[in-house]
Order: sequence, then C-alpha cells, then structure tokens
Amino acid sequence: MKHPGSCQMLGYFAVLLVASLQYAASRDLRQVSEPKIPASCESLKGNGGDETSVLQKALNSCAKDRVVHLASGTFVSGPLTIPSGVGLWIDSGVVLKASNNPKLYDTGKNLCGTVNKVYHGCKPFIHMTNAVGSGIYGKGIIDGQGGVKLTGKNQSWWDLAHEAKIKNEHQNNPFLIEIANSRDITLYQITIKNGPNFQVVVSQTNGFTAWGVTIDTPASAGNTDGIDPAGSQNITIAHCSISTGDDNVAIKASNGPSRYISVTNNHFGRGHGMSIGSDINDGVSDVTVTTLTLDGTDNGLRIKSDRSRGGLVTGVSYTDVCMEKVAHPIILDTDYSHTATGNLIPEYRNIVFNNIKVLTTGTFTFDGFSDQKPIQVTLNNIHIKKGSKWVMKHAKISGKYAEDASGSRC
Repeated sequence: MKHPGSCQMLGYFAVLLVASLQYAASRDLRQVSEPKIPASCESLKGNGGDETSVLQKALNSCAKDRVVHLASGTFVSGPLTIPSGVGLWIDSGVVLKASNNPKLYDTGKNLCGTVNKVYHGCKPFIHMTNAVGSGIYGKGIIDGQGGVKLTGKNQSWWDLAHEAKIKNEHQNNPFLIEIANSRDITLYQITIKNGPNFQVVVSQTNGFTAWGVTIDTPASAGNTDGIDPAGSQNITIAHCSISTGDDNVAIKASNGPSRYISVTNNHFGRGHGMSIGSDINDGVSDVTVTTLTLDGTDNGLRIKSDRSRGGLVTGVSYTDVCMEKVAHPIILDTDYSHTATGNLIPEYRNIVFNNIKVLTTGTFTFDGFSDQKPIQVTLNNIHIKKGSKWVMKHAKISGKYAEDASGSRC
C-alpha cells in the first residue's frame, strides 16, 4: 500500500464511518423508484415529414397526468414545449428527429446557426419550463441530427461547434432537451443521440429523474454534454448508458447551488467523464456517485473549475467505481483555465473515494489552489494499475492506495 503524501492517516473504521455518513447525507432526498409510463391521451403515427404543429397541438390539448403517444413511424419537428403535467411517449421503433432548419430555433436575433461572440441565440428542441410532473418516456429515439447539413448552409451543427472552437467564439446551436424552473421531471428509457449542443440541461429544478436513458453521440461531435444538472437539487441519474463528445455528466452551479444528487448504476463510454464543474460559483454539495463503470472516457471522476467561476464543492462521495482505458481516472483541478482571473476561488472539501478500481495505467491529479485552500480528500480501498502517475499540489489526502489492480475488464 502507498501513501499519497506526508499527510495524516485516518483509521480504517473511521474512514468507513465517514463514508457511510457521507453517503446517507448526500443522495437525492426523494424516494426514487423505476418510473412507469402514464396512460395516453392521443396516439399518433409519423409519416416522415414535418409534424411540429400536429405534435404541439396534441401536447397542448393533452390532459394532465397523461402522455401523447408516438406509436409508429418517423416524426420531424421544430421546437416543442411539453406543458406542465404532460408527457411524451416515444414508442419502440419510433424516431423523433429535430429539424435541421436553424430559423425555426432562432430567438429573434438571427443568431441561431451562426458562430458569434454572442451566445444563446437558439431555442431548445424540447423545452419544459415551470412544469410539474412532465416527462419523456419510451424506448424510441430522439435524434438531434447534429451531423446533418443545415437548411441553406454547407455546415452541420457540429461543424459550427468546431468552427467556434477554432475562432474562440460561441456556437449558436440548440440544446436538445432543456428543463428549467420545474419540479419532478422524468426521462425514462428514451434513447437520445446526435445532439447539436448539450443534450439534457436541467436548470433551477427540484426533482429530476433520468432512468434507463441511453445517450449515444460521437466523440467528434464536440460540445455535447450528456446530462447537465445546473443550479438544481434532488436529482437521480440511474441505470443510464452515456457516450458523447464532452462530459458524460456535468454538475454545475452558476445559477444557484446544486445539491442532493444521486448518480447510481450507470455505464459511461466515450466522453469526458463524471464531472463537477466548471461553473460552480454557487456551490455543489451532497453528491453521491455509486456503482459506475467508465470504459474509454478521457477522464474518470473529475472536479474542475478556476478562479473566474469557482466555489465550494463539498460532501461528494464516489463508491464502487471501476475504470478501464481512462487516461485521467481521478482529476481534481482548480486551475481549469490557466488564463482565468478573478476572486471566485475553487475549494474542494470532504471528497471521499471508496472502493475504486482502475484496471489500466493513468494519471491521478489533485491540484489545489493554495496551501490555505487545499483539496481535502479521503481514500479508502483504492486499487490502481502499477505504473500510474500520481500528481499532487496543495492537497491534503487521508488514506492510501495500492498498485495491485488486476483483470482486464470491469
């Protein structure tokens, strides 16, 4: 067993006690179980054409606690709003495609579908705002068509994202699903793919469940986070499979604190990992990540911020996590943008790692801000591959790790 530095050791049972108390306090405060699809109010068949008005009319006229059932075929649509208390059921074999016409998403500033110094020029494809008990259900597919050429342009949404990165400007691409100022929203079993931008954004919402959701977007897509809870609380992400072009999950806090979050029994493929940050100035706390497999992600368990957008991250536990082919299995970084300025200093306290197995070599980074504001971490039962690199700066780490991980697959 190796000590990660000259730091005070906690006894084995003390570590277990801290970890168990941490887990009990950190999870979603709701009692969350597998969702059920509500009864339908109307059943529709897709013909492959644009059916925005048909879909929106059906959603608007649907009774609360019911769902509009897309029963068969392919539907193409511009932006849709799901009303409070209403759901959308996309059945197995059905595809709902987001229109590739940027004009349909424009907010009135003629920005959508452009690269510009100004951002937020697009409406989302599916929007829920001030909603209670709404959701999207079923084993069908929502296809954002991020790689399809836009109407009137020789570029796709993803081409715009790459151009924006080169120019250091903003892509004005729509979020695929945006949930704002809402309560008890559900995504169940749905497959989401090819998002033009972030794929599921949950902001200022109390109560959100993603259960059995599949997100499948190429690594080449760029800025396409899988699920982003931001300024929200009582969040459960469970039994999901997420592969994408950016963070698989990214917990943020720039429009209010994020807390009481459970990420459990998930599998992450390509992507940038299980992330907290980078915008965390309002604070992130009470996060539990359990039973997670990461296979081929760039990063594993990651907390990232800098002095322009930092805040306090505390009460985070990672338990029963297995990783393979992950370049940076653990990375806690307070200097995410090296050129950042400001006084919003990131602080990471009471971060606990329990029962972590890493089957391939990687770099483990604990990069705190200063000796006055160090990263504070506890390790318990950590097994990594021999030959891995351990990088520490301004970090207080209790516990130890062993370079004895064996096996080739999680």
